[in-house]
Amino acid sequence: MPTYLLFASLTPQGVRNLLATPERVHEVNREIENLGGRVVRQWALLGPYDFLTVVEAPDAATIAQIAVEVASRGSAALRTLAALPVEDLIEGLDGVASDPED
Repeated sequence: MPTYLLFASLTPQGVRNLLATPERVHEVNREIENLGGRVVRQWALLGPYDFLTVVEAPDAATIAQIAVEVASRGSAALRTLAALPVEDLIEGLDGVASDPED
């Protein structure tokens, strides 16, 4: 199943929600799973993003629905990236390299 990285930055409301009910993070993960994704791993971050969640989803439409649903609550702004295993990249590039003389 394709892998996606969800970077979340909490809004002021999201910070208040987290302080009031820290276990809400697990509820959001269950909602992601109910929408067709599978949370593989999650980290709290220090820096421009507050959370990184690795999610497997069947396709881009599913992860888009997940991102819109989670962001629609106003507690976090999300940035979603597709992740490709390096081996798949190498395999896909095999034979594509151009002649350095060109």
